[in-house]
Amino acid sequence: MPDDTLIHDRTAGIERLLEIMRRLRDPRTGCPWDIEQNFQTIAPYTIEEAYEVADAIDRAAWGELQGELGDLLLQTVYHTQMGEEAGHFTFQTVVQAISDKMVERHPHVFGDESRDKSAEQQTRDWEAIKAGERAGKAQAGVLDGVAANLPALLRAVKLQKRAARVGFDWPDASHVLDKITEEAAELADARDRLGPAEIEEEFGDLLFVMANLARHLNVEPETALRRANAKFIRRFQAVEARLAEMGKSPQDSDLAEMDRIWDTVKAEERGAET
Repeated sequence: MPDDTLIHDRTAGIERLLEIMRRLRDPRTGCPWDIEQNFQTIAPYTIEEAYEVADAIDRAAWGELQGELGDLLLQTVYHTQMGEEAGHFTFQTVVQAISDKMVERHPHVFGDESRDKSAEQQTRDWEAIKAGERAGKAQAGVLDGVAANLPALLRAVKLQKRAARVGFDWPDASHVLDKITEEAAELADARDRLGPAEIEEEFGDLLFVMANLARHLNVEPETALRRANAKFIRRFQAVEARLAEMGKSPQDSDLAEMDRIWDTVKAEERGAET
């Protein structure tokens, strides 16, 4: 029988969690589901947990955030356990690598450089250090190393930031707005004259320029869209509630009536904010 002392020691911290994962993955005595998993099958859960952390923060749900951070930490432990089994790395080498990176990227804190610099200068220094790291990895192209599996809007912004560093960028947001007008017209033309593939391409171009506008306005587009989703849910649920007070459901209503209620709900929200 394995020794369960560490498993049940609630004061053991990260070592307890690492042991729990080792036991779950034990090919003889572990959990059948956990034993079957690999990097590819666990990766979607990792992405999902990161978004749940962001959602808890957006909602200021501090009581939930502790649990969501724990779920995200478990994903790191899961991947490092599989990495150790395959001989790629261990939890300790992962911790060592990120610690080394943080020390190297903050010479103004852990080295001899002066801390007397603006946040903008620190950002430029950070980017210069990262560029040096990419060069060391033989990533010579400006856009090399931007992860392909990032959410599309986030990746668009990262690609645009990389291009902007070498001067490939509009000088201000007004030029981006002009480009949005141009891309919207091209999308409308594709809708009227072209096929599904061309419509999708033009729609993608418009989204890409919208991401660029977000960058110029210092807006994080994923966050903005999540909040727009939440606002839509809140207002549509209010429409449903108003209809229910009338003994109706959305299926019993029509667009004109729901639009009128929507406008009322929106006006009331804005009035409450002033």
